[in-house]
Amino acid sequence: MDEIDRNILVALQEDGAAGLAELAKVAGLSVSATAERVKRLEERGTIRGWRADLDPAAIGCPMLAFVFVEMQAGREETAFRTAMRAAEPVLECHRVTGGWTYLLKLRLPDLASVERFVADAVRGHPGVIRTETILAIGSAKETSILPVAEATEE
Repeated sequence: MDEIDRNILVALQEDGAAGLAELAKVAGLSVSATAERVKRLEERGTIRGWRADLDPAAIGCPMLAFVFVEMQAGREETAFRTAMRAAEPVLECHRVTGGWTYLLKLRLPDLASVERFVADAVRGHPGVIRTETILAIGSAKETSILPVAEATEE
């Protein structure tokens, strides 16, 4: 990834709806050359998709919860991961170190929904030993913008 790719990626994360003309200015290239760069970044998988950044409260899921999950060693983990990937309230599912096996990030409408989801979809899953749910009462920062590494020569 060179400096031009880096600049394009930074600009797209700030405004995913930026037009090719705007990106071309940032990249210092023609519109067609910029389009080729974006296409190459998509083909490589660097750009994984295009999405809108939605306000959770405005779409009815203001409750942010983190759930630590401990599972029996090696038991039902593949099925658990598959279930969590398919579950709409699960924004993230990470295998973690320490005393827990997984950390989930959830978005739901209210506390009752969190309780139901954790009881049914998480604790109700075979192999789950215990869970701990942490509710966010405020957020100083929540973003999906990644720190793009400095450019390297190709």
